[in-house]
Amino acid sequence: MISACTPTIRRLTLAVGLFGAFCGASAADDGRAAKDGAVKDGAVGGGEIKGVVELFTSQGCSSCPPADAALKKLVDEGEVVALAYHVDYWNYLGWADTLASKENTERQYAYARMLGRYGVYTPQAILNGRDHANGADLPAIRNRLALMDEKGKGLSVPVDASIGGDEISIKVGAGKGRANVVVVYFDRARVVKVEKGENSGKEIAYWHAVRDIQTIGMWEGKPAEFTLPASVLIEGQGNSGCAVLLQSMKDKETPGAIIGAATVLAGPQGKL
Repeated sequence: MISACTPTIRRLTLAVGLFGAFCGASAADDGRAAKDGAVKDGAVGGGEIKGVVELFTSQGCSSCPPADAALKKLVDEGEVVALAYHVDYWNYLGWADTLASKENTERQYAYARMLGRYGVYTPQAILNGRDHANGADLPAIRNRLALMDEKGKGLSVPVDASIGGDEISIKVGAGKGRANVVVVYFDRARVVKVEKGENSGKEIAYWHAVRDIQTIGMWEGKPAEFTLPASVLIEGQGNSGCAVLLQSMKDKETPGAIIGAATVLAGPQGKL
């Protein structure tokens, strides 16, 4: 059984002071295919995908490589919007995650508030902004997404995003409720040689590693269109992409259910 890494439980503040944390057993990395940056092309939109999987991971946690490999499988299958948020609270173990940010950590803690939890762990997968599972447990992730869809908690609002000329066009269909239109920018493929800490000596492939999050507008139940400059994906020289998430908010600071999503990739196809 793959164990998860869990920081010492503490108050849900964004100050991460770790103490007495423990990471589970490590597993071998199988993601070397990311070296060539190969990504399959195909259409993914809100009406065609099975859900959104947001993996919270760290280069400094020995339990995370199996989850990073599991996320690659989801990316390859193309049936979900898959994102990897590298968190910074394991840096104290001796290796500073090269893809981590405090904003990613803050997003995980915001999800913890939404779920009514008093702590966070890695690898944690947040599913449709509604539930969580061990990020390495693909059967559990797939089963929970299918169950959400059966119960009307899947992606109910169509979202389409594509690149045309110098613009990214985002179209959101009709539905019920209100939600933020959130754009999550990521690097499609990265390979990192970890030199210290629990994964010391491993060369690990990471897919769809988040580097920025931006709220670009509101959706209020009616069809809506949004436009971004295509230049936002120039960074990374063809290795970049973004996901568009239609996400309700539990309160001003706490994210809620994701009800629509799509992914756009830089490159000749312009769409995943």
